[in-house]
Amino acid sequence: MVLDKVAIRINFVCNYKITDYVKIHTEIDDYEKQIRILLQLALREYVGKYRLDEILENKEQMSQVCLARLKEKETEYFVSFSDAGVKDIILPGEIRSIMNTVLIAEKKAQANVITRREEVASTRSLLNTAKLMDENQMLYKLKELEYLEKICENVGSISVNGGTDLLSQLTHILKGS
Repeated sequence: MVLDKVAIRINFVCNYKITDYVKIHTEIDDYEKQIRILLQLALREYVGKYRLDEILENKEQMSQVCLARLKEKETEYFVSFSDAGVKDIILPGEIRSIMNTVLIAEKKAQANVITRREEVASTRSLLNTAKLMDENQMLYKLKELEYLEKICENVGSISVNGGTDLLSQLTHILKGS
């Protein structure tokens, strides 16, 4: 059980080589079980000192600490440990569900921050463009012509009803007067 009282299951593997076959069979009852218990105690000691988040973040550290603990006992158990490591950490169902909810909330918050950042950048760009056009009438006219060009690309023909006001305005823009 971790420091914040969550029960977890850890799949841990280790590789070892027997250094004295005679002594391991004559002096240790069920040496595999004894090694398993030694490893369980090392894991419990480590896990009991940390919170769940810290354990999930530091699986490599847990592996190193447990391997060091196993190596301390090599002569007593007549083996040589070559490596050891966390294979899986299995969380209870309700904790896994909570962790998934937290992950979704974090990702939504990150997406929201990115969206807001892009909106601010876009608004800042529009403000800079507006300032430039306010300071330079030629840029303003170019922008008007650009929009007129976009309108003309999408419209096949223009029909004006009720006078020549629209036509005179377009002529005025095109002449630049």
